[in-house]
Amino acid sequence: MANDKMTKTEGKRVLIVGGGFGGVVAALTLARKRLPNVKIVLVSEKPHFEYHAALYRVVTGRSPFEVCVPLADIFEGYEVEVVEDKIDNVELEKKQCWGVSGSRYQYDHLVLGLGSETVYYDTPGLLELAFGFKDINEALKLKRHLHEMMQSCSLRDNKGENVCQAHVVVVGGGASGTELSAELVVYMEELSKKHRVDPSLVTVDLIQSPSRLLPDLPERLAERVEKRIRSLGVNVYVNRRLVREEVEKVFMKDMEMRAKTVVWTAGVAAHHLYGQIKGLEVNDKGKVVVDKYLWARGQEDVYVVGDGAATEFSGMAQTAMKEGKLAAENIGRSVVGEEKKAYVPVRPAYSIPVGPGWAATLWHGLEFYGRMGWVLRRLADLRFFLTILPMTKALAAFADGARLSESCPVCTKMITEEVLAKH
Repeated sequence: MANDKMTKTEGKRVLIVGGGFGGVVAALTLARKRLPNVKIVLVSEKPHFEYHAALYRVVTGRSPFEVCVPLADIFEGYEVEVVEDKIDNVELEKKQCWGVSGSRYQYDHLVLGLGSETVYYDTPGLLELAFGFKDINEALKLKRHLHEMMQSCSLRDNKGENVCQAHVVVVGGGASGTELSAELVVYMEELSKKHRVDPSLVTVDLIQSPSRLLPDLPERLAERVEKRIRSLGVNVYVNRRLVREEVEKVFMKDMEMRAKTVVWTAGVAAHHLYGQIKGLEVNDKGKVVVDKYLWARGQEDVYVVGDGAATEFSGMAQTAMKEGKLAAENIGRSVVGEEKKAYVPVRPAYSIPVGPGWAATLWHGLEFYGRMGWVLRRLADLRFFLTILPMTKALAAFADGARLSESCPVCTKMITEEVLAKH
């Protein structure tokens, strides 16, 4: 017999599907209203929220606790029931969702914030051979691989063998690929010294299919970012579309290169479940068409927020948060009989870290580069944590971003020796 959730609760039942930016902000906003007779349930596949903006820092030696924030910490003190489950069926006519656990979740108001998922465009070899870069598990897997690669190079050098390929190819010149490749080239050079590998053997290539990096951002900002990333030592290839990957080799339309490590950051799409829900209208990108209240077109009290909503600036964390907040406010207004507010898209600020201590930041039409851009980016990170956590926990999560976290025995030994030398 199915486990029936939310069937015995009196009053209005609000179901939020997805523990990302939109879902978390929606749940927090509604919970802070403390409306009587309103039951809030958030269903998430993971017991934690992942701060993807700092994911690249996990790969390059920083603490994963900045990225993983327990949902229990976020909703401590609020009347939000958090359920770890994966929704795989939504029946809009019956106002119910089903989880893979067999649980049924009934609702009066539904907020869908399923987010996006990686797509490989049927490129041969990518799914089997490339490293993903979408969540904390993939980031930690890549980090572990980098250490193993350096250790292998160190052992090879010690035996007098040559041709160690500490070569990483990052595919995708959007924000994620740009941030990762810039940080990687610095990090790998540091790793090479700790593992006593010739730093000249370290190579990081960034492959981009369009004609420039960061095609969604102003061209002047993208040019400054490309100049900076090249100065760090990253080889940038634009107008190069990856057509297939084989073991230790990648192929583009008019060139090929040897590489043992390929990281795929180039493809994301709205969650596939949106296209499977009967009654939802999706566009050619798989995103749900919504009305001015963020209702799925033709579906009252079904809100779609974040990467899966066909709104302007969809795909940005700031947009997802704004949409999650409005959805919660409109649910609150419906409960008390007030008129709902229309959604007004706002162009988000952009901040692209390009190596340690340097970022390109576009904020309210002003551009900041270098250290100032970096400071503004870190302040934005702190502001976000203060939005979802109590101050002490927010400061702790933010501070974790500056803390080294290495499990590699060689690196741990080197860090210990450096600390002792300073004292």
